[in-house]
Order: sequence, then structure tokens, then C-alpha cells
Amino acid sequence: MPKGSNTQVPTAALRVELGWRSGPGVPDADASALLLTSGKVRSDADFVFYNQPAHPSGAVRHEGKRTTGGRVADTLLADLGRVEDGIERIVLAASADGGTFGQVPDLYIEVTDAASGRVVARFDSPGATVETAFVLGEFYRRQGGWKFRAVGQGYDSGLEGLAGDFGITVDEPQRPAPPAAAPVTPPPPPVTAPVTPPSPPAAVQPPPPAAQPVRLSKVTLTKAAPSVSLAKQGGTSGAMRVNLNWQMNKQPTGWLSRLGGQGGVDLDLCALYELADGRKGVVQALGNAFGELHRPPYIHLDGDDRTGAVSRGENLTINLDHTHDFRRILVFVTVYEGARSFADLHATVTLQPQHGAPIEFSLDECTVASPVCALALITNTGGDLIVRREARYLVPERGSSPQRAIDRAYGWGMNWTPGRK
Repeated sequence: MPKGSNTQVPTAALRVELGWRSGPGVPDADASALLLTSGKVRSDADFVFYNQPAHPSGAVRHEGKRTTGGRVADTLLADLGRVEDGIERIVLAASADGGTFGQVPDLYIEVTDAASGRVVARFDSPGATVETAFVLGEFYRRQGGWKFRAVGQGYDSGLEGLAGDFGITVDEPQRPAPPAAAPVTPPPPPVTAPVTPPSPPAAVQPPPPAAQPVRLSKVTLTKAAPSVSLAKQGGTSGAMRVNLNWQMNKQPTGWLSRLGGQGGVDLDLCALYELADGRKGVVQALGNAFGELHRPPYIHLDGDDRTGAVSRGENLTINLDHTHDFRRILVFVTVYEGARSFADLHATVTLQPQHGAPIEFSLDECTVASPVCALALITNTGGDLIVRREARYLVPERGSSPQRAIDRAYGWGMNWTPGRK
């Protein structure tokens, strides 16, 4: 589609893919959507992005990134049949992380029917220079249906400028208050005859609490910058959720071609732990070892998901109020059934502290017959938890389990017995 053109799209669930070609010096980018009424959001909840991945109505959600063959795609799902009546437009945008869109080659937006995979619209955006945020397209209502317009409009003020332009309240750093003036001693009041005190004024109701502004900060771990301190990001207490979501290739190959859909593969998110007192163990669905959040090991597996959807996926929760009780935690994932390897599966890992910026990374493309992948190693260093991106695929020895392969690679030294869900 040329810039400014439009086309009719079905009132159905549509997958919106914002993609580009990766390479040295190419910044990361993030997809977002803004649901508008009269050109503005109704509230900050109408902004869907990496820190707020689902709209309250369920109509729009952020599904995360995948990397395939040197190309990166960040995906949104917009179910136009579920969009509330008051919403007139859905703006589809991207923001660059660590650079400008002039450094992002082959930027495009593609809209497909989520049920059939049929492409219904595509816009290849040319000519970006210093922009750090870009509106690539939008859905808008027309005569009882929906249309898609190719926009191609940029901002040099990043995601903050884009969000503010549509009415989002952005969390800004606190500025120090100006110094207070020196106190002045008032002169003594004149002596007067006593008077009848006035009636006390009516109680004034305090104003309602202001809505919390949207936090735009995040941390993306890469091969070049694989580690981050939780303390420096504000993640020193509360619960930290570790989420894994995944998608299958649109056209699975090899042994995956028989699966026929995203939900055919069952991945299990797991964690090996070593506590400060020397106790070791594993949290996993296998053997119903779901852990405990408020008792050792202070790690809990929320459940066993078989879809990989961003609204759920696999989730572990780590109790950061017990940071001093941890020595190290290794978060890993295994293929339980439905595939022999991670080939053609594209996963995103997000660590979301209750207080602090989210930490995310994508798994590299798997090129070996690996049924187990080490995701992140969390170590206690001087009372601070350091998160290191591993993204390491392992191939177990013949007759050995994926768990044993992880144990041996990281020197956990545990004894393993067969288990079942």
C-alpha cells in the first residue's frame, strides 16, 4: 500500500506485525496501540504496549517479539469485533530503543486475518531519518465496518512524545523542589477584646487520588548487554513475575509440520534454585513441584499453560522480599510434548518486578535438536540480584533428561528420578 491509502479489513481478530531487518547497529523497536475517541485516549488504560500488554476490554493485546532468519517482528492482536462502541480509531505505532528509525532497515506493518493467516493489508514504510517513534498505520470505523490506513508519520520525541500527543500521562523523573525561603517572624498581634469564636468551617473532602502515570521504562537484554541489576531498576521487594510466551512459525517445517497450530506444543517453564543455607531443588509442573511463594523456596509456578498466549503463557513468581535467602536461580524451559526441539518456536521472556522496570529478551533461533533451553540466571551478588540472559540451547546425552542436561551444564549437583504431570 502507498502512504496515505486505505483498504477495507474484516471486523475480526487481526494480527498486526511490525517488522524490520536486524543487524549490527540496528536498534530494537517496540509495537504499541492507542485506542482513541475524538483523537485522544479516554484514560491511560487505552494504551497497549510492553508495560501494559492487554486492553481491559480484551480487544487489543501485545503478543511480543520473534526473530527469524535475521528479521525481527513485534506483534499485536486486534479483535475488531470486541472493540467498544466509543472507540473510533486504533493507532498502530512503533518506538525505537537505543537509536532512530533511520537506522532500522525494511520497516513494515502487515495485517493478517488471525484465523486464516491471509494478509489483508501491508505497508512498507520508507524514508525514516531522525524519528524515534513512528505511526505506521491505523484502524478506523467507516460505514459500520473497519478500514486500515497506511500512515507513516514520525516523532523525534520517542514513545513519550507519541503517548503524550494522544493524551497519555507519562511518568517523569521527580525534579527537586526549589529551596524554601527563610522563615519570617511575624510581628506580635495587637491585644484586642475577646470575641465569640466563629463556627468551625465544614469539613473539606480530600480530592480523589490521582491516577498513576504510565511507566515507559524497560530493559532489553541482548548478547552485547546480557546482564542487569534488579536493585538499580528498583526491583528490591514484592513479587517478580517471570513470563514465557511463544508462537509457532506460520508455516512449520520438518517434524513440526504435523502440529498444525500454535497450541500443539507444550512448553514447561521451570527453575532450579539454590538457597543461601545450601538447600537446592527444582520448581516445575513435572511431579507437581509447583513451589511456595511465602515459604522456601519462595518461588511458585502459577500453572501449566499449553498455548503460549501472551495473556497467559507460563508464569513463575519470585518473592523478592526474600532476596537474602537466594544464592542463585536458573530459569529454564523444556519441551514436554508436541515437538522434539525449539526449532520453529519463537519465544519471549519477560521478568516483571512489582517495583521497577520490566526486563525482556527474545530467544535466539534454535539450530540444534534441543528440547531444553536455559533462559536466565539470577545470582545474589552482595545482596543484589543480578539477572543474566542465557538463551542457551542444550542437547541431552542419549538416555538423559532435559533436567539432567541443565543440571550438568550449570553444576547444580542434584539427583534426578523420572516424573510425570
